[in-house]
Amino acid sequence: MPSNIQDQHNGGESISRPPTFFEKHFNTAFGWATYFFAWLTVLLVLYIVCVIGFQAAPAIRDYGLGFITGTTWDSNTHRFGVLPEIWGTLYSSLLALFIGALFGVAVAVFLSEHFLSSFVFSVEKLFGVQFHPLWARLPDQLESVLKNLIELLAAIPSVVYGLWGIFFVIPLIRPTCNWVSENLGWIPIFGTTLSGPGMLPAAIVLAIMILPTVTAISLNALLAVPPKLREASYGLGATRWETILAILVPTASKGIFGAIILAFGRALGETMALAMLVGNANVISWSLFSPANTLAALLANNFPEAGPKEVGVLMFAALILLGITLFVNIVGALILQKASEPTIGGR
Repeated sequence: MPSNIQDQHNGGESISRPPTFFEKHFNTAFGWATYFFAWLTVLLVLYIVCVIGFQAAPAIRDYGLGFITGTTWDSNTHRFGVLPEIWGTLYSSLLALFIGALFGVAVAVFLSEHFLSSFVFSVEKLFGVQFHPLWARLPDQLESVLKNLIELLAAIPSVVYGLWGIFFVIPLIRPTCNWVSENLGWIPIFGTTLSGPGMLPAAIVLAIMILPTVTAISLNALLAVPPKLREASYGLGATRWETILAILVPTASKGIFGAIILAFGRALGETMALAMLVGNANVISWSLFSPANTLAALLANNFPEAGPKEVGVLMFAALILLGITLFVNIVGALILQKASEPTIGGR
């Protein structure tokens, strides 16, 4: 049977055709399905908020704002306050964000500007094997492997990260931390020694957990920069690093900032790894080596043995954590939406 293209060449007929009955109704059904699942997601979030808010209502009525400003958590006397947990949640997340954003953006620049390929190609050229088909594809394959390895970090369960932090990170950094504390203890952030779980090991592990989010979105933002900007910069005589720091990173800054905001939301809600590493101490301290607590760790540690009274206050704490996380994610989504507009227009 002759093809439509052949018909066009032979008979001058158009290759276009109206959609079939099946295609027309399938497209309509698919469109309605996307609307349905999109709004179902919104309704699911509202349902979760309503369920948590309903169970937290008695605690909200009994404790009010004193629950947010209180620093005592004592089930025996029914005195509950989550200010140390709010402090620990924000402090550990910001520390992790600083470490994770620094490494994540650096890795994104490293991959988007093909530094690995340049290094591998230089090595191949040194040994004179760069023209062989097998070795010629090696740089791109190594970059692909590195990207996949970074994305695979997101697939590791948080409890595995917690065990890794306990048996590897804490013994590794403890001698250095104690030396810093003994010699620079007059600085508040080094004011205590690291005897075991604490804020710094929790922040380091949390930074590794958010690294895939920062790297993947920052890499996409850098790759979305129109090539003509890079070529114009080189054409004006700029060096490679001048082009990266003065042209590419500022152009992709909105996307990178959106990645950081989304990673911040991911760090705020992390539970098991922090419950194992942060120390679960109801204190407020500037020291990086001091044990602390977070809202997510508080919920994970207290829910299994909570009575009816304590369940209400834990739901109140969950509502506060949910509010912080939703606020950060909404801000990140809005920034990503704004960042994509000029990029699409520049293509």
